[in-house]
Amino acid sequence: MLDCPRNSHSVKEPVIGLHQVSQRDIAHVGGKNASLGEMLSRLSSASIQVPGGFATTADAYRAHLTQDDLKKRIAGRLAGIDVDNIRQLGSAGREIRSWIMQLDLPRTLEQAVRDAYTGLGNSDSLPVAVRSSATAEDLPQASFAGQQETYLNVRGIDNVLESIRKVFASLYNDRAIAYRHHQGFAEVDIAISAGVQHMVRSDTGSSGVLFTLDTESGFNDVVFITASYGLGECIVQGAVNPDEFYVYKPSLTTGQAAILRRHLGEKAIKMVYADAGNLATTQIVDTTPAERGRFSLADKDIRALAEMAVTIEKHYGQPMDVEWAKDGESGELFILQARPETVISARSSQVIERYRLRSKNTVLATGRSIGNRIGAGVCRVIESVKELGQVQAGDVLVADMTDPDWEP
Repeated sequence: MLDCPRNSHSVKEPVIGLHQVSQRDIAHVGGKNASLGEMLSRLSSASIQVPGGFATTADAYRAHLTQDDLKKRIAGRLAGIDVDNIRQLGSAGREIRSWIMQLDLPRTLEQAVRDAYTGLGNSDSLPVAVRSSATAEDLPQASFAGQQETYLNVRGIDNVLESIRKVFASLYNDRAIAYRHHQGFAEVDIAISAGVQHMVRSDTGSSGVLFTLDTESGFNDVVFITASYGLGECIVQGAVNPDEFYVYKPSLTTGQAAILRRHLGEKAIKMVYADAGNLATTQIVDTTPAERGRFSLADKDIRALAEMAVTIEKHYGQPMDVEWAKDGESGELFILQARPETVISARSSQVIERYRLRSKNTVLATGRSIGNRIGAGVCRVIESVKELGQVQAGDVLVADMTDPDWEP
């Protein structure tokens, strides 16, 4: 059960090491970074590996907004806009993000980041991940996860500084602005932290997401693991059909076979480091027929991940949603994020809902469901987020895939 001692440090510097923070520091470094620090300091002895790094503080973000009267300008730009009007929302969001990007980071913050980045390794092109962590992220009553940005394989201090500014600007993504409005959060209540961590070489390994319960039924005695090749963004974004594994928790402690079920996913693509000379830091490539035809995770790794999941769940005292990665160079497993699972676990275990389609028509297309509901309406085929203005109330959205940008 989570029982964090009060930190002895005072978060006054613009940058702080992840190993120095705990779950009590959400207000200082956001939910994601606080959780990473919690696991680094409290679960390392239980074989939970988390990539090391540092985080900018919420006060550092606020200091950035004091420049050029930016905070007041943002409040004025958002005043009176209709967040349900996609065009109004998009115009305001673009302008605010450009304001944030146009300003250099405050000198004290920039120097602190330079020093911290140098401290991570002896290379001036050390690859790191720069992740966002909002101070209101992953609360039980509201999930802010996935609304801001992540930048992978960032090399060199200038690119790290630019990525931090992009993280700051991502607090004003269209979807984030709208979500805060609908959840009743005032803009002054939210700040953001940028976490900078060593990269895990999952581009040559595998990665995925796991849940400490069955995401369809809510059954709590299994760990549900998804896995695919490459960096984890393809799974997080829903761009790949991953392998799936169900592991029975009670069997983990008895030494018995614990994998209840496995499903071979198509794994058609993977995200890897971009080729040298490419302006992008990552790229999407096709997997080989051999990769598609085999599981991306060995049984020993499946079991090890399930054991980590149980340890994390026990520490936090609630069902968890965890991102993981396997380093293809070292073979090590790392935890990249752990947050409370707030949807499935909140459902009543006493109620079962079933739906039946009464009409009988020709089946035109089939697919894999992610839930149990029935809907009806006019099909609206959308090629990109730019066409969302065509969607009317009651339409059935048809698209190759969606991402959080589609839900302002």
